[in-house]
Amino acid sequence: MDLLVYLIIGCEIGFWVLLAAGLCTRYLLHRKRLGLALLACVPLLDVVLLAAAGADLARGGTAGSVHGLAAFYLGFSVAFGHTLIRWADVRFAHRFAGGPAPVKPAKGTAPYRRGLWIEYGRVLIAMSIAVAVLLAMIAFLAAPGETGELWDWVKRAGLVAGIWLVAGPVYGLFEQPGETRTVQPGAPIRR
Repeated sequence: MDLLVYLIIGCEIGFWVLLAAGLCTRYLLHRKRLGLALLACVPLLDVVLLAAAGADLARGGTAGSVHGLAAFYLGFSVAFGHTLIRWADVRFAHRFAGGPAPVKPAKGTAPYRRGLWIEYGRVLIAMSIAVAVLLAMIAFLAAPGETGELWDWVKRAGLVAGIWLVAGPVYGLFEQPGETRTVQPGAPIRR
């Protein structure tokens, strides 16, 4: 397996480790600044991944699926990372620090639909970042005859955005309204 694949896996594991360490430090050890510092280190993983993917191509590596995967991972990490940290923070604060229970809007309601469109906006940001990274790899780093796989990943970005549009906000338009509920940690989620 390519070293870049291991780096992508390592970045994902590192994300969760830094997230858990930051939240535990913040709420269990009551070291708020240190916890925030650990959470602030999460974007450094993206920088490491971007640098490694670029260096691999610059030193003559063949542009392949792993570079496209790295671009997608980077896009989703940048677009959704802060939201995921905030999501975990609210739940961790509720569970361990007496914070308010997270509220999830009921399906089919205006706040729920607005949330689906906001999420789709993040998908568009993620795909834009991924495509920008892929185009930069194509233009500046990949060998002229080895860009086909990267172009395929550019096409996949459009496919992902289209599927997410239909499965998310468009599908949400047809869902019937339900009840707004408070999500209790550890409780089974009924759909």
